[in-house]
Amino acid sequence: MSAGGRAAQLKHTGLRPGWTTGACATAATTAAYTALLTGEFPDPVTITLPKGQTPAFALAVESLDGTESATAGVVKDAGDDPDVTHGALIRSTVRLLPPGSGVVFRAGPGVGTVTLPGLPLEVGEPAINPVPRQMMRAHVAEVAAAHGGTGDVEITLSVDDGAEIARSTWNPRIGILGGLSILGTTGIVVPYSCSAWIDSIRRGVDVARAGGLTHVAGCTGSTSERTVTELYDLPEIALLDMGDFAGAVLKYVRRHPVDRLTVCGGFAKLSKLAAGHLDLHSARSQVDKSFLAGLARTGGASEALVAEIAAANTGLAALRLCEAAGVPLGDLVAARARDEALAVLRGAPVAVDVVCIDRAGVVVGRSATAGPGALPA
Repeated sequence: MSAGGRAAQLKHTGLRPGWTTGACATAATTAAYTALLTGEFPDPVTITLPKGQTPAFALAVESLDGTESATAGVVKDAGDDPDVTHGALIRSTVRLLPPGSGVVFRAGPGVGTVTLPGLPLEVGEPAINPVPRQMMRAHVAEVAAAHGGTGDVEITLSVDDGAEIARSTWNPRIGILGGLSILGTTGIVVPYSCSAWIDSIRRGVDVARAGGLTHVAGCTGSTSERTVTELYDLPEIALLDMGDFAGAVLKYVRRHPVDRLTVCGGFAKLSKLAAGHLDLHSARSQVDKSFLAGLARTGGASEALVAEIAAANTGLAALRLCEAAGVPLGDLVAARARDEALAVLRGAPVAVDVVCIDRAGVVVGRSATAGPGALPA
């Protein structure tokens, strides 16, 4: 293996990547809007993902209702990932709106609605996450520019049997009711085989060490990779796509040390590490709001705030409550996660720091560097 980073790790696993619900929805929307303006559905329909890939999607459904609305559907292919939405039919119905209306999103059958605070969407909004919304807006604008449209449309997304599929997800527990979420930050589903992925992490460490690197970063995904690259100007081979396998990174680095390890990831995931979990997957560990409440208490939170945090819908909601009150919960989680990492390292000559981010990649918590060899603050 001559290169490191996320792409090399995926290549090493031998697993086939797939497409997110957001990518499928964008493809369906692009096809439907194109048909509205031209009378013809592009099939396959090609879209551009956030990192520049241009996949093509075959249409499973197409229906044109005169000049008022059009519907296109794409079957989700999750690749080799055991994704419950694999094979789901994602439909987009696009209806023209008066000039100046912009792009309006609606939840059709099988797509959930946000009913509780703490998510990156307002209560009452369709559960269509920010990046898929950005992708659909961008493609609507491109189609409008190419075919003389105004770009003012209503997009109604639906998923066949989505309400039933959603029962196998965490959506009902976090207040997304009525169906699935339309998700994705890169458009690509990265498949996970535990053994293959952990082996790829080990190879990533080996490549970094062989390249003479003294600082590597374990990242939970592409957003955290971007954040640590901006913070530390790290080369690609220094980036370990650990996904949910924080323990795999720590245990291998314990046996094969580097001078410095940065762990970067979403606040909620790293709150699990702070609580002592080494597997951060939602099926095997959950955000413990009581733990966060206790941590906030140590940071000066009032008992009323502690009670609010314990009852919060999500980890992000707990973080926002603390931010509003001036309690540095993000920093407290980062510091505790660093200490848990150092405990797993068992005195190995590795200095550790932790960076917590929100969904947009904004740093919401950061620890000092500690451990053998760490420079004094």
